[in-house]
Amino acid sequence: MPRTAERLLIEGRVQGVGFRWWTVGQARALGLAGWVRNRRDGSVEVLAIGEMEALEALARACAQGPAGAVVRSMRRARAQDDGSPSFDERATA
Repeated sequence: MPRTAERLLIEGRVQGVGFRWWTVGQARALGLAGWVRNRRDGSVEVLAIGEMEALEALARACAQGPAGAVVRSMRRARAQDDGSPSFDERATA
């Protein structure tokens, strides 16, 4: 089955609250590949790759975030599969 890729851009109080670490756990539990990273503008960016049902579940989870986060907005868009074999944290961009 072909993989689908989506990019999530989450804004609010999402840095310094464990959002990246939490996202890695959520994505791996859902069997997704891709990555998460902080952005210099204070947002968190996610590239998630996998089955649509799992992508939907991750998007719902990220719209709430972990305890301590305050998600103000989340944008979601189709993306290109970059071939990531697993889900990991990346350096700030």
